[in-house]
Amino acid sequence: MSKPAGQRQGRVARLTRLMPAGPSTAARTPFVLLVVVLLGGGLITLLLLNSALNEGSFELSELKKRTTELTDEQQALQRDVDASFEPEALARRARELGMVPGGSPAFLDPDGKVRGVPSKAAPDPVVAPPPNTPTSTPTPTGPAVGTPAPGPVGPTPSGTPAAQPSTSPGR
Repeated sequence: MSKPAGQRQGRVARLTRLMPAGPSTAARTPFVLLVVVLLGGGLITLLLLNSALNEGSFELSELKKRTTELTDEQQALQRDVDASFEPEALARRARELGMVPGGSPAFLDPDGKVRGVPSKAAPDPVVAPPPNTPTSTPTPTGPAVGTPAPGPVGPTPSGTPAAQPSTSPGR
């Protein structure tokens, strides 16, 4: 079952017309080089982009770590500030400055009547300074002994407590 020679030659002639041997390979070379360069450039660009994203990811993780550390430090400092404004700490600091608790307060009504019986503050007994502080006499920076407190401290004539100043700054 071989094919006649004429049919084979006709097929070869048609293939030869469709694919010329000489000039077509030379014309394809620049196109093939262009495709290879574009693919290579795309791969290199993709590699550089991936490297930049990884670098950004590392920088982001470092910044998150630093943010966590700074947040912890800020919270520790806020605890220290809050602790310094607790009533016991304020009372201790006031004693260190030579301040004494005020006596019983008196209140003035809008019509000029005095409510309550004012009394002078009694000085606390002298407390020996801690052993690690110098023995020099501190100069008092608070109000003098016997001067009344600047505002109401106890209950008002209506029986409700007077407004107390805030013990923490900025709140």
